[in-house]
Amino acid sequence: MSHPKPKSNLVSYYFALLHSSPNPTHLRHLHARLLRTSLYDNVILSSKLLLMYSQLGKLSPHSLSVFLHMPHRNIYSWNIIIGEFSRSHLPHKSIDLFLQMRHFNQPPDVFTLPLVLRACAASGSVKLGVSVHGLCVEMGMEKSLFVASALVFMYVTFGKVLDARVLFDEMPERDAVLWTAMLAGYAQHEEPMLALSVFRQMVSAGVALDGVVMISLLLACGQFGWLKHGKSVHGWITRRCLALGLNLGNALVDFYVKCAALGYSYNLFDKMPERDVISWSSIILGYGLSGNVDNALDLFDRMRVAGVKPNDVTFLGALSACTHTGMVERAHTYFEMMKEYGVAPELKHYACMVDCLGRAGMLEDAERFIEEMPVEADGAVLGALLGGCRVHGNAEVGERVAKKLMGLEPEKASNYVMLANIYAGAGRFEDAEKVRQLMKQRKLSKVPGCSLI
Repeated sequence: MSHPKPKSNLVSYYFALLHSSPNPTHLRHLHARLLRTSLYDNVILSSKLLLMYSQLGKLSPHSLSVFLHMPHRNIYSWNIIIGEFSRSHLPHKSIDLFLQMRHFNQPPDVFTLPLVLRACAASGSVKLGVSVHGLCVEMGMEKSLFVASALVFMYVTFGKVLDARVLFDEMPERDAVLWTAMLAGYAQHEEPMLALSVFRQMVSAGVALDGVVMISLLLACGQFGWLKHGKSVHGWITRRCLALGLNLGNALVDFYVKCAALGYSYNLFDKMPERDVISWSSIILGYGLSGNVDNALDLFDRMRVAGVKPNDVTFLGALSACTHTGMVERAHTYFEMMKEYGVAPELKHYACMVDCLGRAGMLEDAERFIEEMPVEADGAVLGALLGGCRVHGNAEVGERVAKKLMGLEPEKASNYVMLANIYAGAGRFEDAEKVRQLMKQRKLSKVPGCSLI
């Protein structure tokens, strides 16, 4: 005579089935079977069900529907649904669910709060993020390593690096995640000296280093063009036999591009087992900005053949390459191609087009291009045209553009110097002297150039 399985054994049995479910169809059969039994009332199984729907790409509406119809919910089920939405590029929904959780008087724990803080960071909800920080303090959880790391990450994302550092310094103990969050914050906000200082403290504290730390270090080294330091980081990666994954590979390619070591950059790019739009865009932009036109445009074509959709950075690289050689028609082709890929031109793309037209001597066309722009031209766009007027000695267009620039950037001395040089080149020495006198009246002086090399 067979005996029915005890309920605890059934829960374990169905939990294992849910965990190994290979596809949404199989999962829906299990879902139906649970509904036909009292097992759906089990919060462990229903929570596992909504997690599996999400992991199989059915977060909305399947996971959310399961959650909303669960007979019972606990902190575990709330954390699952909040976390899945937070990680699925739907931070606003994650925040909405957290607010519902508060409405149902379910207190958050040290795992809930980091999920919500990261959702606030992803959605740019500064005010709510500060409020959640207050809740962390109120509940006595701000010193939890999970919570503190998320707080540092959030404030760094908001650009409040000093606030992040205050939190970091107040922590009685720190783990690798917290150290890495602070290091990445400085690197992302172009504070390479402070990033390296944090790294040295990490080493002194005996914190285990990994690929994530190396990515931040490479970013810091690239910002100052520290080729020697970055090569040391590359050597450390090689000695530790770290796999050249996508993120680490992209960081190395980007670092060597920023240091103008394009040979190293391309060798790494060529060896990457996997490439995404960031990989392609970094190397194309590097070649484009350095004037390696053939390489840049050849890589652009290869990227399209590989089925990778170009982004704004990719097009900036292609346009920069055209600018270096005055390839006006091809630049127009790439500019129009942006529409095909749904990439909206930004001011930097307009500046490239104006620079290309200006270098080719098509100054009136460039001026007309600026007038037809759907956005107001900034200093970079107008400055590109003024540079073209300087090269080709066009005082008429140069004068009009310089007046606009002086109204837009009255404190920028280089605009005045450029106009004075244009006047002098055209033999209008009195006008050139008037511009210099205007600079003296406004107490402007051109800062001498310098190099990090």
